[in-house]
Amino acid sequence: METHGERKCHMAIVARTTIQTGYGIGNRQVSQVSEIALIHKELKEMREFFSRVIQMVPTFNVTDPKVLPYGLKPHTRSVSWIVEQVIVQQAKYNSADLGAKAVDYDLPDTSLYDCVVDGHDGHRYFVNVKITSAGKKQNKNDIAAVEKLYNQYVADPHFRIIYAVFRFSFNNTEIHFDKDGIHTFSPQFLPIYVNPRNDKIQAYYYADPQERTRSEFLSLLRDKSRSISL
Repeated sequence: METHGERKCHMAIVARTTIQTGYGIGNRQVSQVSEIALIHKELKEMREFFSRVIQMVPTFNVTDPKVLPYGLKPHTRSVSWIVEQVIVQQAKYNSADLGAKAVDYDLPDTSLYDCVVDGHDGHRYFVNVKITSAGKKQNKNDIAAVEKLYNQYVADPHFRIIYAVFRFSFNNTEIHFDKDGIHTFSPQFLPIYVNPRNDKIQAYYYADPQERTRSEFLSLLRDKSRSISL
């Protein structure tokens, strides 16, 4: 897992497929062409899942207003870890009502994901949460360390990451989630730019998707990264 400072508050979901079947939430082996359709399906499923989480906790107080009488500075860094914990813990606490078999967030700091969502049919989603302040101009963000992402994809041909971004706003010490602000994307479909200073994929959260196969994605990472050892 990236540090909270590096992470700048986002969420990622990894889906693993191992058995050949049709579509629907379940484990299945897919070709490169059908994987594109599968990624779109998983993006939609996880967007709907976490939208239900936000419906359960649309707003919350970070602390007693008496403790911070002048409120919080409206900056993502000041609340990123707390907001992330609210999301994953609410997902775990309400997992049955959300339609999941289980949600686990007790993971090592080096993990690429913040929680694991288990479906009743055996399908698993590996999720990393990130947030962004609503109403502000969107800038490019560090998405993932190229070498770490590349090595995960090469080590497991059925490994995929999906990011889900949560928009929120401040009101003194109160956090409000944007109920229509859940956005999901796959790094496989991002315009690939690698920041030469830290060798991380850098992109806008809301960039228009550029569909490509897994092999095309890995080839781009190899070509643009200075850290990948072949």
